Amino acid sequence: MLAYPRLPARHREEETNTVVRLVANIFVVMTSLVFGLMINSSKNTFAGIDDSVHSFATEIILLDRTLRTYGLEADDTRASLLRYVQQALSGPMHVVDPVLQSDPKSEMALNAVGNNIAVMMPTDPNHVALWTDARQQYKTIVERRWVIVEQSEGVIPMPLVFMLMAWLTLIFASFGFRAPKNIIVMSMFLVAAFLISASIYLVLDMDIPFDGMIQISDAPLRRALAELQQ
Repeated sequence: MLAYPRLPARHREEETNTVVRLVANIFVVMTSLVFGLMINSSKNTFAGIDDSVHSFATEIILLDRTLRTYGLEADDTRASLLRYVQQALSGPMHVVDPVLQSDPKSEMALNAVGNNIAVMMPTDPNHVALWTDARQQYKTIVERRWVIVEQSEGVIPMPLVFMLMAWLTLIFASFGFRAPKNIIVMSMFLVAAFLISASIYLVLDMDIPFDGMIQISDAPLRRALAELQQ
């Protein structure tokens, strides 16, 4: 907007303006496609981890039910499982597991559950079957936990974000190429730039579900904790 009046007359001809609009339209389409892919990727990441968290909490409840059915010999194991869930909910991330911030306490608590199951000595076929189920459920919990940890870092590559920012800069520059310099036009440009920036921020925030404004709910683990405390 500031440079346009200072350009030579040949750079302000209608043919030049037409080419600028055509190039801008190309990048408008490409930006829409890329941003749509980013939204879909973030949504899939968020939904996938949310499903994993629900499954994780369900497996914890099932393991507790199995140990409760096993009898008094499993009380220590149940207590270790309860401590693990409490530790997982007490961390700074307050969701799933503080191991996401390299806190080894929750991992030690979960390992204690496995160690207690390993030293249990079933004496009859019924207890053997329950012990086998408990070992399998514990293995599933550990696997699910590491799936959640590995998926928590996001999948949108930053070079793609920088490229999208460059395209948007070019598009806004083309909008200002022949725009009149008045408060209405400049206000609309500022508002549009802010809203688009906020949209990109929210998409990137959703891509990392355990940090920022949009986070996975810890309600499934809190329900599991309530079940364990009964």
